[in-house]
Amino acid sequence: MIRIGANPIGWSNDDMLEIGGDIPLETCLEQAKAAGFTGMELGNKFPRTAEKLRPILDAYGHSLVSGWYSTELLVRDVDAELEAVKDHATLLKDMGCTVLIAAETSNAIHSNKELPLSARPVLLKSAWKVFGERYTRFAQAIKQTYGLQLVYHHHMGTVVQTESEIDRFMEVTGDSVNLLLDTGHATWGGGDPARLARHYKARIGHVHCKDIREDVMWASNREDWSFLDSVLVGVYTVPGDGMIDYVRVLKELKGYSGWVVVEAEQDPTKADPATYSKLGHANLSRFIKEAGLA
Repeated sequence: MIRIGANPIGWSNDDMLEIGGDIPLETCLEQAKAAGFTGMELGNKFPRTAEKLRPILDAYGHSLVSGWYSTELLVRDVDAELEAVKDHATLLKDMGCTVLIAAETSNAIHSNKELPLSARPVLLKSAWKVFGERYTRFAQAIKQTYGLQLVYHHHMGTVVQTESEIDRFMEVTGDSVNLLLDTGHATWGGGDPARLARHYKARIGHVHCKDIREDVMWASNREDWSFLDSVLVGVYTVPGDGMIDYVRVLKELKGYSGWVVVEAEQDPTKADPATYSKLGHANLSRFIKEAGLA
């Protein structure tokens, strides 16, 4: 079964707290519900205990889908990472989530507005093996301890950004590590999300759907903007409002069961969240049906 969820980053940005900082959590949840969403991922305004979070989500008819976790497995061992993730993983487990979203950020630059994307870290060939082994062991422990499937979020400004880096990461990790397919990050990173969906179908455990405004992407690439500056100008938008052929991508995911999440970070002063959340849900619902996934 496919369920359509939302990420609150279209209302309030997690890397720039001033962007959407004035929008109450309740407004986000109410507008997401009105748009048709039945689940939300975590954001900076969400309580981080099940006791406090559950009644808030219940009041608006939302399940908790999952939430981002930043790993530092390039600089610390698996035991240290498991200690660091404890509170987050416990919240996800207590809220009935099935996946834990993870991305390596120990040397990432996507949250630094002063650094252009060309300054992002690139792993040495010799570093991939240990990185993959640590991630595999970490994912195994997350599954055993919390019953959660780890899904890796490839992301602009990180060591897993390009299609070839996604390929390398999937090669050096075991089956305990699944892929979070993010259409927007894959496309902007120079990859083909349909090819990734086809090639890694058996290991895709979560899907993020954001679209790309092609003119903004090329301007960012040409003028070497930072990730956050690109977001503020409007590189991302909701599915169906940009360059990605979603039906082509989704057709490669036949048999997928789980959440597909509209995660299109925009400046809410330029892109009204209520309007864009409705557009994103309507478009994605249509694309899912056209692809034969409904």
